[in-house]
Amino acid sequence: MEKLNTYLESNKQRFLDELFGLIRIPSISSISEHKPDMLRAAEYWKAAILKAGADKAEIIPTAGNPVVYGEKIIDPSKPTVLVYGHYDVMPVDPLDLWKSPPFEPEIRDGKIFARGADDDKGQAFMHAKAFESMVSTGTLPCNVKFMIEGEEEIGSPNLEKFCSDHKEMLKADIILVSDTGMIARDIPSITVGLRGLAYLEVEVTGPNRDLHSGLFGGAVANPINILSKMIASLTDENHHITIPGFYDKVLELTAEERAEMAKAPFSLEEYKKAIDIAEVCGEKGYTTMERTGIRPTLDVCGIWGGYTGEGAKTVLPSKAYAKISMRLVPHQDHEEISKLFEEHFVKIAPPYVKVKVTNLHGGQGYVSPTDTKAYQAASKAYETTFGKKPVPVRSGGSIPIISTFERVLGIKSILMGFGLESDAIHSPNENYPLFNFYKGIETIPYFYKYYCE
Repeated sequence: MEKLNTYLESNKQRFLDELFGLIRIPSISSISEHKPDMLRAAEYWKAAILKAGADKAEIIPTAGNPVVYGEKIIDPSKPTVLVYGHYDVMPVDPLDLWKSPPFEPEIRDGKIFARGADDDKGQAFMHAKAFESMVSTGTLPCNVKFMIEGEEEIGSPNLEKFCSDHKEMLKADIILVSDTGMIARDIPSITVGLRGLAYLEVEVTGPNRDLHSGLFGGAVANPINILSKMIASLTDENHHITIPGFYDKVLELTAEERAEMAKAPFSLEEYKKAIDIAEVCGEKGYTTMERTGIRPTLDVCGIWGGYTGEGAKTVLPSKAYAKISMRLVPHQDHEEISKLFEEHFVKIAPPYVKVKVTNLHGGQGYVSPTDTKAYQAASKAYETTFGKKPVPVRSGGSIPIISTFERVLGIKSILMGFGLESDAIHSPNENYPLFNFYKGIETIPYFYKYYCE
């Protein structure tokens, strides 16, 4: 392994420069005008995988954005690791809150600031460079396959069919993913649970056109007012979701399981200070860590309608909209929850408005066992490079495709994340510490070593 460390040290700047080349491509999957950028990012990944030492790499079309596939088979009798990542990123709005251009990576305070720096270009690229390091030093102990998609941030709508169509090609013993995080820079952790997701858009329509708020206000229902009241009714004073049947299949952890979860290092005061809030808020009867790890949620991710430009325009709007995200826990089915939401939302609408609910995307939650050889190998890898055992944690985030991998491909995943809560993924000024980027490249080869042993 000394060869690997030497190789990393002598190629650090090149690794960073190549990552910056990928980051500079504005591959925003949710905005159609960036379609050409999706192909550019896929081509960049194909070249990177080949340069790293893959026997072959190709760009495979889907009904949406293409998937990049690559492989190096050193011996069919040896284990095969399938690396999954994504090259698409979230939109950058609001742009005025960025301290530097989102697609011009900049290093400040030992961190890479850019959209995709952590999620998932920085984290996925660690695997390409770890793979290159093993190939170049003759230390690769098994077969490796890469599957890098371009639609994770919009729910991976075409990846299930891709997996189903290419089951033989994707055959592997374990799927290795870095799209999650650690508790802190000096406290490594392995994500053993992900929440599912149901994401919808609602539209409330009142009159057939925008009206003068003086001539019609007070006589005609204002869709923004109505939408606000409807959304407010979706949770009660204890922040408990009021949709009938919503909690019917929620997996309740035992007191022992909750006590074990509480052993993970966490400072409530530091948590509040980091995001500049006076107090936390959430479902009554649960801690902050439980609220984000083992409990479902309902949040408004965007709301708009009427006039929002500069100055005044006294208008009673015809329509109002909101985007609503529900994070789900094991046993909650995202399609069932979406249906329950729609039925309830339509039911609570007063007769003077019309309601439309559009299901945008979703996915199931995932729980990974800690008694597998993949978990043990990951744990030992972190312990080797960080000097301490990682803590198993349940993440509040969602990677909907992970549960699909197990259902369609029959392969479990191990989630070796190196991001931090302070990396501001999905937000302005997303960043990724250089320490974590290089530590990931150092740690990943140890997973291969211990997994094969």
